[in-house]
Amino acid sequence: MKTAMSTPPRPPVAVPHNLFEDVLAIFTGTLLVSLGVALFNQAGLFTGGTAGLAFLIHYATDLSFGAVFFVLNLPFYWLAWKRLGWRFTLKTFISVALVSVMSGLHPKMVQLSALTPFYVAMIGGSLMGVGFIVLFRHQASLGGINILTLYLQEKHGIRAGKMQMGIDLCIVCASFLLVSPMAMLASVIGAVVLNLAIMLNHRPGRYLAV
Repeated sequence: MKTAMSTPPRPPVAVPHNLFEDVLAIFTGTLLVSLGVALFNQAGLFTGGTAGLAFLIHYATDLSFGAVFFVLNLPFYWLAWKRLGWRFTLKTFISVALVSVMSGLHPKMVQLSALTPFYVAMIGGSLMGVGFIVLFRHQASLGGINILTLYLQEKHGIRAGKMQMGIDLCIVCASFLLVSPMAMLASVIGAVVLNLAIMLNHRPGRYLAV
């Protein structure tokens, strides 16, 4: 007796995000990331990526974090335009601009008198990790090293979270001349929390960002 052959499952069809969904997601993602950045700044912590480099310059020179962060990202837009397309580049430029502005507005809206470094590392790292995921899933990033890691993930299958974590830990460890050992340890924990969120929730093939 012949058995009926089962029909192979159809591959998932990606439904593109509409303009309203992209706008809402970019605002939400940048709001979360900028709040995490503001908490790190107020507690004297570092993070990784281009934001970590901006923190290094900010702490060393007292220049505005937002302005430094915006300028550091400018050279990476060429790679984004050539390799990832103009839509990704435009969304990323807008996201970077929003984080640059919002990170300076949060301290004026929210004042916390006492911050425990390790608590800030956990909360701030989680906020930034979730914010990054929201942006990634709407084909946006926060420029700089994010552009490089996303490009390598899309083109060569290298996990963005793993590569980002390695780079972030190097940047955080380079900050030992500017912060106390306690703050540096808390910063390392924050970087791990941030990148674990990305590694667990943004894998190639698990989510189709369109």
